[in-house]
Amino acid sequence: MMLFKTKTLKNTSLLLTLFLTVLTLKAQQNKIDGVAVVVGKNIVLDSDIDKFKQEIELRSEGKITITDCEMLEELMQQKLLAHHAVVDSITVSQSEIDSKVKRSIDYFLNQYGSKEKMLKVYNFNSVDEMRRELVKVQRENTLIEKEQQKITEKIDVTPEEVRVYFNGLKEKNELPEIPAEVGLAQLVLYAEATKEESDRVVEKLNKIKKEVEEGSSFKLKAIINSDDPSVTRNQGNMGVITKETQFIKEFKEVAFSLDEGQISEPFKTIFGYHIIQLHKIKGKGREVSHILMQPEISDEKLKETKDEIERIVAEVKEGKITFDEAVKKYSEDDDTKNSGGLLVNPYTQEPTFELTRMPPDLFARISELKQGQLSDVFYDETRGGEKMYKVIFVKNRTDTHKADIVEDYVRMQQFALAKKKEETVTKWSKEKIQETYIKLGNEYKKCTFKKDWKKENK
Repeated sequence: MMLFKTKTLKNTSLLLTLFLTVLTLKAQQNKIDGVAVVVGKNIVLDSDIDKFKQEIELRSEGKITITDCEMLEELMQQKLLAHHAVVDSITVSQSEIDSKVKRSIDYFLNQYGSKEKMLKVYNFNSVDEMRRELVKVQRENTLIEKEQQKITEKIDVTPEEVRVYFNGLKEKNELPEIPAEVGLAQLVLYAEATKEESDRVVEKLNKIKKEVEEGSSFKLKAIINSDDPSVTRNQGNMGVITKETQFIKEFKEVAFSLDEGQISEPFKTIFGYHIIQLHKIKGKGREVSHILMQPEISDEKLKETKDEIERIVAEVKEGKITFDEAVKKYSEDDDTKNSGGLLVNPYTQEPTFELTRMPPDLFARISELKQGQLSDVFYDETRGGEKMYKVIFVKNRTDTHKADIVEDYVRMQQFALAKKKEETVTKWSKEKIQETYIKLGNEYKKCTFKKDWKKENK
């Protein structure tokens, strides 16, 4: 959505900014706050204006400054869309929200490296508390997005409209600078534990299970044996989980199959092997503890995996097989194997990465590579302890340049379409303002708005 002019806001997303600001400031205790405006049944507080304005200025590194009145108008626009989404009976499924919340938490975990640091940055006491707040924020954001989609669903642009839009920017010397971008693909081989090692872990968990059933402390066994890094803080107790809790599917299925006091058989997830003890059934929730044990992978197995992927890379470089063919034949990453190894940008959900905005470790590996080249083979490990070797392939690469109607036609088409949609939403807003209850606080009645929020002379 483009509520600010493209040239002014550039790479700042207002919805994302509002979303992150709500998280950052959520858990802080606020003083009694004044109401800046009421739009339908939605309110904007005086403090909201200050918070979001500061956040935009901070995230733009001071390049964007915005007045209180401008910020209020942007917030009123959001609340108007949210209000009419409800009026228009727009629905948001719980599965949609859960999926977005999961992606958000995964993004934050990737950004900060650990749950503890993530919770500290956003001032939450637990991931569940953060998740509950995310659900509320994402629900409103999704309503806003769906209402905009409803308003603009029939909007399209012709090639002629794209050409006119491009020429208009060119005449005003406002052609955007297209950043350097790359499209990437990967080939992954996992270093798996031997069957003997996996059997050893399962046997150990079965022994622990039997000892607990004979009277030993599950908590003590977790402290001594569990490979879950959170065990030092929670002694293996995962608290109360529900079927909506963002735990892996296998874990929840086992937890909800147990009776109170029962200990599960060992079972496997991407994190390793677990046993679960169900403490109590609390309505739709289950209070559980678990012990996680990860099979050890020998240096010999790691070397074997590395040698194998280097052999595959050599075949690609010698032209014996294409990279796409190699991925289809050898790669063990289920998420990318069937798409030629294509990597999707987790921030934009697009198959391209801006060089200056990609994770530092990825940038270091591919920044000097040209289109069609391969990175060195490198070791990687998931948060769940899965060990692997990877190689990255640069499928395409463009350097920083001024927009060109031929080379960047798809992007200019997107810009032209976004502008036309923005104009459609603006027209819709002007009409809806007149039929929507809006009450401005006295302090803001002096503001000059682009739209008739004050309904003057009506």
